[in-house]
Amino acid sequence: MSKDKFDLTGKIALVTGAGAGGGLGHAMAVGLAGAGADVVVSDIDTDGAATTSQEIQSLGRRSIAITCDNSQRDEIFAMFEEIDKAFGRIDILINNVGAGARYRPEELPFEEWQRVLDISLSSSFVCAVQAGKRMIAQRTGGSIINISSIAGSHALGRGNLPHSVAKSGVNQMTRELATEWGPHGIRVNAIQPATIRTPSWNSIADTLDWDFEGWQRHLLLGIPLGRLGEPDDLVGPAIFLASDAAAFVTGHLLAVDGGNLAMDAGGSIQWPALRKDR
Repeated sequence: MSKDKFDLTGKIALVTGAGAGGGLGHAMAVGLAGAGADVVVSDIDTDGAATTSQEIQSLGRRSIAITCDNSQRDEIFAMFEEIDKAFGRIDILINNVGAGARYRPEELPFEEWQRVLDISLSSSFVCAVQAGKRMIAQRTGGSIINISSIAGSHALGRGNLPHSVAKSGVNQMTRELATEWGPHGIRVNAIQPATIRTPSWNSIADTLDWDFEGWQRHLLLGIPLGRLGEPDDLVGPAIFLASDAAAFVTGHLLAVDGGNLAMDAGGSIQWPALRKDR
């Protein structure tokens, strides 16, 4: 296979939740630009989106930053209208925005349940439909990549109920849209990461009364490769699924998890212990 199969030159990509700060969206947005794509960066964080966009422009690619709260459908509609004005097309969508809420099921407020499903599942559907409509009208196909989680394929326990339910919905949405839009040449796939060391993950040590180091050691018992993931671990898979290298790949859930799902060891009924120094 020639290297140009991975070339994204001339493609217009949208990555949601791609503000600067070292998260998954930021890494994938810059990675797509490195492969040749022009990239629309959206985030609820205006300054963060602008910083990522400037980084992409420094690579010689076109980029605009759009402030968007994905919990608001009107803002998603407005975002796609901006893309229409700036680029006139869209070829790649990475649905990266998500939310979490950690409660025991019997203590979970319904409002928190609804918030997680709205942001992690419903907003991804709205973005996919907006992109899909445009890809159908363009008659040139396209690639939609949904960022799911290993939680969409097996139960994690320890307060992850709304997150897991939302991601299982993302997985099935991926399969259904792949089936519906295959005749239009639109490929729809999902990436299922295990725990990734994003800045938000690293901040947990300061915000939760858990024995964080002990908890990380517990997580590593379920990862055959012996380490947690890094944001850059998603860049290669994202470029692959966005490119012609994956021209016959659709409806696939790609685990990027160090072997966690293969080992089937991600969940537990044991909640993390409290930190001894608090």
